[in-house]
Amino acid sequence: MIIGDDWFTKTMLINTLSRNEQVKSQMGTTKIDFGDLFTSVLNELIQKELPISSTPTLQSFVDNLPSNNLALVNEIPNTGLLNNTFSTNEPLRFQTISSEKINQILDGKLKGMGDAFISAGQKYNVNPALLTAIAQHETGNGTSKAAYVKNNVGGMMGKYGLKSYSSIEESIMDMARNLSKNYLGMGLTSISKIAGKYAPIGADNDPTGLNNHWVNGVSKYLGQLKA
Repeated sequence: MIIGDDWFTKTMLINTLSRNEQVKSQMGTTKIDFGDLFTSVLNELIQKELPISSTPTLQSFVDNLPSNNLALVNEIPNTGLLNNTFSTNEPLRFQTISSEKINQILDGKLKGMGDAFISAGQKYNVNPALLTAIAQHETGNGTSKAAYVKNNVGGMMGKYGLKSYSSIEESIMDMARNLSKNYLGMGLTSISKIAGKYAPIGADNDPTGLNNHWVNGVSKYLGQLKA
């Protein structure tokens, strides 16, 4: 959205930010009126007709701050928010990634399945890297009995236990469908939120407590694809 395109939006943003309460900095008793600060920033953006991102950062506000307010920034405590977006969720909807990069880390029954993960991700709008990471964790990177005997790489359960598939590709597609409809589509938009339903700690079908490691395991594999 270009901020100059919508006068009502601009006005509402400015009026809302203007009502922020004053807060004290960690140094002395100096008060910073963040309402005035951000209102000034928005006015500056309006004059410049700069685009506003759907996930703005504090740094983007600071970069466009009028010079007469820059001194206030130096008194804001370092909270670690600068250069970071307000959203902490992983980008779990579809993102482009090469099959070559995925295939580099796959083994066992998952070996060479990069294109299958990408195809499933595109069809159901799920990040192929997320699908890959879950499959790696669920199967020990393609080495589990479920992967070899039932072609089940997502830990997908049916009425009588682990589902059986005719191929690994079919299993990947079913996992993507399930994640899109019953997890991302239901507002479970982070790995930890997905884990609470996908691999709940203390579940009856997890007597050895493997679900305790689900978040860390999936996050580890996901991190390898981002490296």
